[in-house]
Amino acid sequence: MFKAIRISILLLILAFVGLSTVLTQARSTDWNNSLWIKVYPINGDGSGEVAKYIAGLKTTDFEGIETFLARETKRYSKNISRPVRIELGREVREQPPRLDKQPSMLSVMLWSLKMRWWAGSVTNAQDRIDPDVRIFVRYHRPVSAVALENSVGLQKGMVGIVNGYASRGHRGTNNVIIAHEFLHTLGASDKYNASDGQPVGPDGLAEPDRQPLYPQRYAEIMGGRIALAENDSVIPRSLKYAVIGPLTASEINLSE
Repeated sequence: MFKAIRISILLLILAFVGLSTVLTQARSTDWNNSLWIKVYPINGDGSGEVAKYIAGLKTTDFEGIETFLARETKRYSKNISRPVRIELGREVREQPPRLDKQPSMLSVMLWSLKMRWWAGSVTNAQDRIDPDVRIFVRYHRPVSAVALENSVGLQKGMVGIVNGYASRGHRGTNNVIIAHEFLHTLGASDKYNASDGQPVGPDGLAEPDRQPLYPQRYAEIMGGRIALAENDSVIPRSLKYAVIGPLTASEINLSE
């Protein structure tokens, strides 16, 4: 009998967590109220250069993300003046859990659970109220020889890990990546080729009907890059050169 009671309690907890997740995800894309995004900087390489950059960060460094989302939600006729509100958190001293280089389905599931637990534990001391979305930005020195790890956004838990460069000159591209991963937390899918990073048309192109097709003038945010030719593309310098395409808009309930 005690075993049955324990199993019943566990099932109730799992059902509650599942229902809570569904309701949170539904609320995050109803576009009736502002979503609270909190950005937490992390020194990704432990250098003094990055530490100095993080110390000088301000909330205004991320205002391009708010402007981008306000512009795009308005374009899809959503009547909300400030769809997201960004706040800058204090520096997080711990590095996030690492995903295996050749992950299996099980290892990805375990990593996702670890990530969600880690995100809550390292911000607990500074967050009396949990934000809607947590984005951790791991800053690195802007050295051309250093290849950054892939960034990631999790819909379950609404957590993002962004790898960026600690440089004012990279602020715009960092914000492009942050916006991309934020939209992952709302349910948007990637629209680029995982093997080479090239946007995949038509949904990964900002202007799929443009004639001639290339070069494109903008990036579809989940395509991630401005396609200059079929096999050539660049990350936009800022979100001024990015748009939310129709499929992405549908995935996050911006359009019917």
